[in-house]
Amino acid sequence: MPYYVYRITPVTGSMVRNLEKLNQFDSFREAKTFAREQRSQLEEGSTVTIKVMFAGSELEAEERLLEKREKPIVMEWEK
Repeated sequence: MPYYVYRITPVTGSMVRNLEKLNQFDSFREAKTFAREQRSQLEEGSTVTIKVMFAGSELEAEERLLEKREKPIVMEWEK
């Protein structure tokens, strides 16, 4: 399964996020290096996020990136 690298841009005033596929790699090392390079080019304070997603298809990667996740419960001793 390939690794997909996406640029995620939040839309101001809504919970919608725009996904832009930047590249696709067969190895995690290449995907990680590419993602780090892209993150280093972002401006300070940018709301854009660069993510690497391991998935069977482009559609599956986008679905995983867009799914709403519950925030983890932080226990008192973890604060």
